[in-house]
Amino acid sequence: MMRAVCVDKPGGPEKLQIRTIPRPEPRPGEVLVRVHATALNRADLLQRRGLYPPPPGESEILGLEVSGTVEKTGPGVQSRFKPSERVMALLCGGGYAEFVNVPEELLMSVPPNLTFSEAAAVPEAWLTAFQLLHFVARVQEGEVVLIHAGASGVGSAAVQLVRLFGAVPLVTAGTQEKLTLAKSLGAAQGFNYREDDYVEGVKQFTEGRGADVILDCVGGSCWEQNVSCLAVDGRWVLYGTLGGGAVHGDLLKRLLSNEASSCAACSAPGRCSTSRLSSVPSPLSSSLTSRSRSCC
Repeated sequence: MMRAVCVDKPGGPEKLQIRTIPRPEPRPGEVLVRVHATALNRADLLQRRGLYPPPPGESEILGLEVSGTVEKTGPGVQSRFKPSERVMALLCGGGYAEFVNVPEELLMSVPPNLTFSEAAAVPEAWLTAFQLLHFVARVQEGEVVLIHAGASGVGSAAVQLVRLFGAVPLVTAGTQEKLTLAKSLGAAQGFNYREDDYVEGVKQFTEGRGADVILDCVGGSCWEQNVSCLAVDGRWVLYGTLGGGAVHGDLLKRLLSNEASSCAACSAPGRCSTSRLSSVPSPLSSSLTSRSRSCC
């Protein structure tokens, strides 16, 4: 048996309940991981509220990324991971539990300089940010990158990675507290989208040129602002539509007038180095304090 965080009815945090349920047995191709830490992602919040169901056949338990140790392997698995080895994993669900089955190909070794709590935020939040910036946007040294939701999991990772790449991060957020957090992680400037004209702010910061890259999880509700503060030949990377997916206006015409490009993120497994991520000079723990939760 094992303990797990369960949600019987959609709602707020009060709907989370710790229960004792059967411990899973690894199936062919799977590795059973003893969970030491998991991370909180927006998808977990949406699923708890009944707005983001898990994929068919996957666990109803929340949790998309974990760190822990190898407990046992399933039939036919010739794993490169040894029992008790420290690992981290990307999941379709099930991370809010003491044990979780993971397809072997979704396991990664934890770099020796990371704690379990730090490693738990790498598979989903940090690798998403790395993929968006490095493989999709292809951020170059000296470029200016505008990051929406700069204090979120992906956003806070992106701020630190942009600095690692030698570029300049700007952020938007909805409160001063979030802006302060983003600045403590390396953001050069922050804009409260509820109060500030961040288009004008970006223009002033870049002396009228605009942002070379926009990392956007908001979507439809801010498309005009994005186009207005995007530099000529800039890249607008869309990886979420929290502000809606509808666009009212001539988006294509506006983009073409900027000679800019817009792209949506897609998965690219096997192309990221976790050792490079672990070399980020700013301490990971500074952005993980409110996002990691111990499970055992």
